Amino acid sequence: MHILQHKILNLAHERNLGSLTLRQIGNLVKESHPQKIRHHLMQLEKKNLLKINRKKRKIEVVRPGTIQTAGFLSIPIVGTANCGSATIFADQNIEGFLKISERLVSRKRGLFVIKAVGNSMNRASISGNNIEEGDYVVINSEAGTPKDGDYVLSIIDEAGNIKKYKEDRKNNQIVLLSESTQDYPPIFIHPDDKFIINGKVEQIIKPPK
Repeated sequence: MHILQHKILNLAHERNLGSLTLRQIGNLVKESHPQKIRHHLMQLEKKNLLKINRKKRKIEVVRPGTIQTAGFLSIPIVGTANCGSATIFADQNIEGFLKISERLVSRKRGLFVIKAVGNSMNRASISGNNIEEGDYVVINSEAGTPKDGDYVLSIIDEAGNIKKYKEDRKNNQIVLLSESTQDYPPIFIHPDDKFIINGKVEQIIKPPK
């Protein structure tokens, strides 16, 4: 699922999008082009995630995204991301939902989940947890521009990867760093390169061993 569709779907749980203009929806999900909002609304309708009643100006959620029910959240799992080289595309389709107590999650909005593959972040520390293969990595899609030292999910050449974000202003570059027991080379990015930061790593959910 495209990250913008994820944001629109989250918003649809809270507001009747049919009562809003495309520009108003765009302002709420931080997208300045109304036609992109129209396109992604239609895609969500085709996927049977939203039901759009154009006569009554009403948009209803058909399939749940991140929602709260009886103290639990259902957070969409949108794919996998490599914690090694960038080889696995992360932002395609919902593969399922991670049902988790809201007491185990530090926030409730703007979340999606990526399953980690690889071991290049097995020495990272996010709230005391490293990232190992098979972990559920909770991503905050509303975190905004990453700060130096943040752990982020980036999309480069249509491949998702989880790395530590480093601003190297002296050399006018961004560096995505691995933190691993093995030696993985950094990824070097010019600020004008085409890449996407899809969100900040919020926390790690460990499956039972």
